[in-house]
Amino acid sequence: MVNTETRLLICGQAPGSRVHQSGLPFTDPSGDRLRSWMGVNADAFYGDPRIGVAAMAFCYPGTDPKGGDYPPPRRCAELWRPRLLAALPKVELTLLVGGYAQKWALKDRAGQSMTETVWAWRDFLPEYLPLPHPSWRNTGWLRRNPWFEAEIVPYLRQRVAALVSS
Repeated sequence: MVNTETRLLICGQAPGSRVHQSGLPFTDPSGDRLRSWMGVNADAFYGDPRIGVAAMAFCYPGTDPKGGDYPPPRRCAELWRPRLLAALPKVELTLLVGGYAQKWALKDRAGQSMTETVWAWRDFLPEYLPLPHPSWRNTGWLRRNPWFEAEIVPYLRQRVAALVSS
């Protein structure tokens, strides 16, 4: 869900089971939370060509018996991601949603944990903005880290508005 007009690229780990069935990224409660953080509605999220979504893997990796989904297969990103990014010349900001996307994009610049990476968000601007995954599983994380919604969400909304208004 990207095109050559994409200015804001959203990079998550892989589609979940609901998204795998629907064919649209973030068509679940995590998408509702992400759109709320961004300050956009579903029409803008799916219809504005300046907003694009390209996960680390395009296919649902399956459910881990220990809970959650399996991580995206590394070979997927290694195979197609450089070619995809080269075809998106207007991208100004990439939202790195979750630890897998952060580790892949930031490599050794990523912190030891997702929290550490998100805490250091200013270090990755203007190219990247690391975010926690908006899944319900991170509701406790959001409660323990109120600085995220106090500092990062307002910045995110401002950047998104600027990227889709010009």
